[in-house]
Amino acid sequence: MYPAQSIAEPPYDVIIAGCGPTGAMLAAELRLHDVRVLVLEKETQPASAVRIVGLHIRSLELMAMRGLLDRILPHGRRRPASAFFAAIAKPAPRGVDSRYAYLLGIPQPVIERLLEEHAIELGAQVRRGCAVVGLEQDDEGVTVELADGEKLRSRYLVGGDGGRSTVRKLLGVGFPGEPARTESLMGEMEVGVPQEQIAVTVAEIRETHQRFWLRPAGVGVYSVLVPAAGVSDRAEPPTLEDFKHQLRAIAGTDFGVHSPRWLSRFGDATRLAERYRVDRVLLAGDAAHIHPPIGGQGLNLGVQDAFNLGWKLAARVRGWAPDALLDTYQTERRPVAEAVLDNTRAQTELLSTEPGAQAVRRLLTELMDFDEVNLHLLEKITAIGIRYDFGAGPDLLGRRLPDLDVKQGNLYGLLHRGRGLLLDRTERLTVGGWSDRVDYLADPTAAVDVPGVLLRPDGHVAWIGEDQRDLEDHLTRWFGRQAH
Repeated sequence: MYPAQSIAEPPYDVIIAGCGPTGAMLAAELRLHDVRVLVLEKETQPASAVRIVGLHIRSLELMAMRGLLDRILPHGRRRPASAFFAAIAKPAPRGVDSRYAYLLGIPQPVIERLLEEHAIELGAQVRRGCAVVGLEQDDEGVTVELADGEKLRSRYLVGGDGGRSTVRKLLGVGFPGEPARTESLMGEMEVGVPQEQIAVTVAEIRETHQRFWLRPAGVGVYSVLVPAAGVSDRAEPPTLEDFKHQLRAIAGTDFGVHSPRWLSRFGDATRLAERYRVDRVLLAGDAAHIHPPIGGQGLNLGVQDAFNLGWKLAARVRGWAPDALLDTYQTERRPVAEAVLDNTRAQTELLSTEPGAQAVRRLLTELMDFDEVNLHLLEKITAIGIRYDFGAGPDLLGRRLPDLDVKQGNLYGLLHRGRGLLLDRTERLTVGGWSDRVDYLADPTAAVDVPGVLLRPDGHVAWIGEDQRDLEDHLTRWFGRQAH
């Protein structure tokens, strides 16, 4: 089994800075492998702004893999998997290969609370009101200094502390990209005019202004999005008067908005960390990448970072990780972030009111009538089209495996423990000495057109074939040497 913990070791295996969705999900993933986790959150209370975020198809699949989806679904609202790319209104394409082909709209404080509760139930410790202000690392671990002078010791540190990440700055990791060129105001507030008047005005304006809406968000309450007058410090919240001014400038009326629930601003800055890892310190979520929110990819990208990193970091802590395994976190996830940054840049251009951008938008709108184009863009936005580079092999290698029907129910139901899985249609293969890390299912009826599939804990296909010796080479590559 795993090596015994030394008395001289730090009290924590991993400290995570930031208890947003990325940090909470990572903590839960680590706890599945008995890693001692402490999450530090600088805010004393969870965020109060009831902003609705969307869980895309791949994130819903990952939640199903861990048995979380049934817990989350009652708190959200399902919407069709459509109109994601640059808000171009098209029906969902045919051929989406997923049981979870929808968007789940859910209040951000709710999803953050559910993921934090999940991590705590698994044994993670969460401390609020603890801001990281310093760090030092050596060959054995990381010393983290808090704002009150307390120092904590762990074997690894993960910065999941947002786009203004203190951990990233302390590491000296560059964050190149483009500063915000435009900014939007978003909030929830009551209105003073009839719903019919709002609908007519908004429909007319959105023919040319995509960064504009008033959407019902409860009885008498509307979610409001409007372009800001310019770019300012994001740390400075807007005022109700800012909203009124911009609504009048664009719509000719402020709709009688009043009694705001919350107000915020966001820009279209686009940046990517030069490195995701410096020795024993890693970055995840917005600490590693920021981009415009169009397409709703930010939260999803961070949660998916956590799923990719969690089992690899746990393997390192538990002592069975192959030497290069933790490095694959950057080599796999950084290109994914680069692609997201590119597609948000493209979508942002398509929101411009300039004639050239509007012409390109009209052309793309026509092209999206072809299911192949529509499906390609959907797979890009929802992350189900990702293929990690695992070397030469069938197209399925490196991709996620959909949630198949198997004789024990459904495939994702077998991945709740965060372990690897060998799906064997030949009934001749074995996981042998890797059974402490990899589960086995013999099912000749499984609906996959290959003899055997090795899945990583994040659901990506690590091997395809029927040769036992070749399988063992790949078990060693991803899951280390056999247990003795």
